[in-house]
Amino acid sequence: MDTAPPPRGTARVMPGLRITEIFLSLQGETRTAGWPSVFVRLTGCPLRCRYCDTAYAFRGGRWMAIDQILDEVAAYRPRHVTVTGGEPLSQRDCLALLGRLCDAGYEVSLETGGALAVEAVDPRVVRVLDLKTPGSGECRRNRYENLAVLGPQDQVKFVCCDRRDYEWAREQIERYGLPDRCEVLFSPGHGMLAPGLLADWILEDRLDVRLQIQLHKYLWGDVPGR
Repeated sequence: MDTAPPPRGTARVMPGLRITEIFLSLQGETRTAGWPSVFVRLTGCPLRCRYCDTAYAFRGGRWMAIDQILDEVAAYRPRHVTVTGGEPLSQRDCLALLGRLCDAGYEVSLETGGALAVEAVDPRVVRVLDLKTPGSGECRRNRYENLAVLGPQDQVKFVCCDRRDYEWAREQIERYGLPDRCEVLFSPGHGMLAPGLLADWILEDRLDVRLQIQLHKYLWGDVPGR
């Protein structure tokens, strides 16, 4: 399945992407947590978040035509497909891949860091936008214009590393009226903030958000491809 990209300076005959891995696992986050899902992890990311757990996807990978990706996904016979990274939208043909996955009848979600525009994403795709908190070290890269194009099926995620991150996230959901626009997810930074403490803060403030933990890490730890 591994295919070299066309030489520099030549036109591409078909769309393709640099892929780190394609695998079947249980969705660890979002509203489909616990459901078997196929993950298509694209290579490359313009951000360097302090809590990143997929730095192995920053470079390398294999170039695959979209038809090849679809064939590999189909072999798992999934209902849910998640396109993730890295940062998927950093590759031009990600948009075409998302559309083709929807055309194939899958329930598709996109996990994006929110530093790149999401308005051109196929409307059938659930956009899961990770708005970067101060603790990520990449808060300045947030593209807040993205929030205006989100709808009820979409989700905004805040990874909270400490109390400062929590208070910052609370301010953002109030400023942008996020619970009235889309679903809001609060996640504790794994190994950085106790989930129970974050839960206590949410209850104390009566926030209209969903607490989530990274289910896959509690099942398998920090194992790539799980």
